[in-house]
Amino acid sequence: MRRITICEHITLDGVVQSPGAPDEDRDGGFPHGGWSPPFADPAVGAAVAGIHDGPRDLLLGRRTYDIWSAHWPHAAGPFAARFNDAVKHVATHHPESLAWGPAQGLGDDVADGVRRLRAGDGPDLILWGSSTLAPVLLAHDLVDEVVLFVHPVLIGAGKRFFPDGAVPRSLALTSSQPATSGIVINRFRPAGDLRTGTFAPRGDQS
Repeated sequence: MRRITICEHITLDGVVQSPGAPDEDRDGGFPHGGWSPPFADPAVGAAVAGIHDGPRDLLLGRRTYDIWSAHWPHAAGPFAARFNDAVKHVATHHPESLAWGPAQGLGDDVADGVRRLRAGDGPDLILWGSSTLAPVLLAHDLVDEVVLFVHPVLIGAGKRFFPDGAVPRSLALTSSQPATSGIVINRFRPAGDLRTGTFAPRGDQS
């Protein structure tokens, strides 16, 4: 079985939209693109390199695929080579338009498409960004690890890692690494349904 890892650059208030550049994703008139580069950090680079240590396929929503396809074919360096060579499995209604290859669509039922990929042979799968795809994978228990690069900024509005209406889930923290820039690299494993409780003493009916 192939492992699936979700990776996100994320603000303290949960925004994942347009971390890399001002014009990366202006959906909804988002004015704060490029909030991640000011916190560039060797520890983050090392963590990303570790995630992509060896062959990996990519899981991408269509918006993230389009953003990356406009950037990585024109970039140089080891990450560019890894992303350009990787097979991209894309949530899209138009698989015929996936010019940045090798690439293929996940089919009409995205969860089923990912489930079949995960059960088959091949490299482990990494999902970056793709705010509409990540909650689907979590809701269908198709994720082995979540890596959040938490940036010390508050934005207030924008696409969020876990949007309203997503299925509640529990995560178990497996490691946490602070970087000198203020980013905290948190790794989680899925831990099933949301658990609830109370701090009220037993027998307190108020």
